[in-house]
Order: sequence, then C-alpha cells, then structure tokens
Amino acid sequence: MNKKEQIVTFYGPYITLGQLLKKTNLVHMGGEVKLFLLEHDILVDGKKENRRGRKLYDRSIISVDGVVFKVMQDVD
Repeated sequence: MNKKEQIVTFYGPYITLGQLLKKTNLVHMGGEVKLFLLEHDILVDGKKENRRGRKLYDRSIISVDGVVFKVMQDVD
C-alpha cells in the first residue's frame, strides 16, 4: 500500500463518489460536492471523473489531487 493511499470502507453494493468525498471529509455537505468536482482533479480507476453519482465498487481506486483512496466493501 502506498503511504498516501487511504482505505475507505462502505456497506452495500457500492458507494457514490459524492458519498466518498463526504466520508473522507473532503467536503462537509452534499451541496459542496458539485463545486469540489469542478475545482479538483479526480480520477476513478485512472480515468477523469466529475459525476458525483458515479458508483464506486469494491477495490475501486480514486485519486483526488494526488491523494489515493482504495474503496473496500465491508462485509460484516
């Protein structure tokens, strides 16, 4: 694991990009997500992304301005 990589866990089949941004405290309220997506470089599995509703599944890799998050489904 990269020293900048952070693990983000979620319940259910997926988490949206907007939910991930809130869970990681990059935004505090859902209304901030759209603006955040316009102002920052976000990659999902290596491809540029700007949709807050983008579904992220187990083992997706998200990069936000060079900080990497690995999405892991919590099965408990």
